[in-house]
Amino acid sequence: MRMLTYSVDTMNIKAQTIATLRQFDIGNKFAHLALPKAAVLIPLFVKGEELYTVMTLRSKELRTNAGEVCFPGGKRDPIDIDDVETALREAQEEIGLPHQVEVVCKLAPVFNKSGLIVTPVVGFIDQNFTASPNPAEVSAVFTVPLDLFTQEKNHSEFQGISGVVGPLHFFNYMDPISNTQYQIWGLTAWLAMLVAVCALQKKTEFEVGIDFKDALHVFEQNLLKVSKL
Repeated sequence: MRMLTYSVDTMNIKAQTIATLRQFDIGNKFAHLALPKAAVLIPLFVKGEELYTVMTLRSKELRTNAGEVCFPGGKRDPIDIDDVETALREAQEEIGLPHQVEVVCKLAPVFNKSGLIVTPVVGFIDQNFTASPNPAEVSAVFTVPLDLFTQEKNHSEFQGISGVVGPLHFFNYMDPISNTQYQIWGLTAWLAMLVAVCALQKKTEFEVGIDFKDALHVFEQNLLKVSKL
């Protein structure tokens, strides 16, 4: 009986989260932009009545962002028809995530430090998924409770250092499975906060200076600035 109750609760949490996130779906709003694009997949799953996401630690052998925590993703390939295909292809190449991802939405994009438009694609995966990381790109795969990215106790920031918007945000996370401490910061932290606020429908316990539920407006302002350069 407990297993049945858990299953029903899990299904309810998933269904409610999907309905909530789809309110923030940007669709193909920026597909026409002739600017370099990238996409990341933010995989979600429910475990113990709590939402989790999957993150990776980039290989130290990579030329860019070596040894940093990120979501699976990368630059748009000429064969990719859209951001969803980019995100799914990169996730399959990096961690062996099959294409049986229940894509939920695309959230407001953001410019990275190289000028790429990075679109977060959110999707649900099987909670029993076992990663097969590509060692050339990924040195570790781990899961994080989504609520971590709203909590003050795990958060710090550095004023005066330009991040995605305003200061850089940092989150420390001790993975109980590998007993490894991870630092999640920069663009990845921004995207994690974005999906956490939207999916969980709660504010961060710390000040970020913007309303993540209106992140689309922030991107449109930045896009306007870029178009004037």
